[in-house]
Amino acid sequence: MSQSLANIIVHLVFSPKGRRQLLRDAELRQLHAYITGILKNLDSPLLQINSVRDHIHNLFAQTKNHAPAKIVEQLKTASSVWIKEQNACYADFAWQGGYGEFSVSPIHIETVRAYIRNQPEHHRQEDFQTEYRRFCEKNGKSLDERYAWD
Repeated sequence: MSQSLANIIVHLVFSPKGRRQLLRDAELRQLHAYITGILKNLDSPLLQINSVRDHIHNLFAQTKNHAPAKIVEQLKTASSVWIKEQNACYADFAWQGGYGEFSVSPIHIETVRAYIRNQPEHHRQEDFQTEYRRFCEKNGKSLDERYAWD
């Protein structure tokens, strides 16, 4: 076969180091736009993004041309550098070392998009740790609590 095709939809979740509540509303729109550009440059178009003060959700179509870990590394590195330039309160900003990356069936894209759009409302009822534990359980991934919350 001379043509290579991929349809890999990814729901990526990560937070600032130590789950610190650093993401301010004033910068979120620009941060989301910046991340959109990073993913576009990596041939992995963003489908939905949203965040609250202590974590961010990204839904995107992952390219077949870059390894998943490299996409996440470039996304977190570039956005961390960018956010440090926005305000002095971000001088020591860093994303956590780990992340959750979960596959999404194409038939569930709209459900996940709605879930991501609804983050502020959702987190009035459930904290990030509970949400992340549920994601891991739902996706059959064991979570080692000793390392999950750096």
